[in-house]
Amino acid sequence: MLEIATIADLPNYVGKTLGTSDWVVVDQKMIDQFAEATGDHQWIHVDVERAKREMPGGKTIAHGYLTLSLLPRLNHGIWTLKKRSRGVNYGSNKVRFTAPVPAGARVRGHLTLKNVEAIEGGARLTMEARVEVEGSERPALVAETLSLVYE
Repeated sequence: MLEIATIADLPNYVGKTLGTSDWVVVDQKMIDQFAEATGDHQWIHVDVERAKREMPGGKTIAHGYLTLSLLPRLNHGIWTLKKRSRGVNYGSNKVRFTAPVPAGARVRGHLTLKNVEAIEGGARLTMEARVEVEGSERPALVAETLSLVYE
């Protein structure tokens, strides 16, 4: 894991890949729990038997927004800012779901710092996040995300 000491050190990492996370399994239980939390029960996510018959690969797939929601978990294992009081998600400039995540697949994150802008009491960070699916040529997700960190 990359440890960056202070907000003032962040500009040294602009344009650089911060690292890669550990693998996380996206199993059917996780997909079902996300469906319950969001109310998105589309059969491609939750109907295992129908997916066996009708889906390419014969498996259900994770919701795109489930993949997006894994970013904090994946990013937490990539880097840390040692001296900060708090950090918050600020939004996304662009999010693309470029490949499915089949139930049971392993995913991992890759994170690049694109920009650091000073704000009162801290900085606004722009990151490029990619979520890789083990064995897939295309990432499942490519997103430009924004976060705020405070001293």
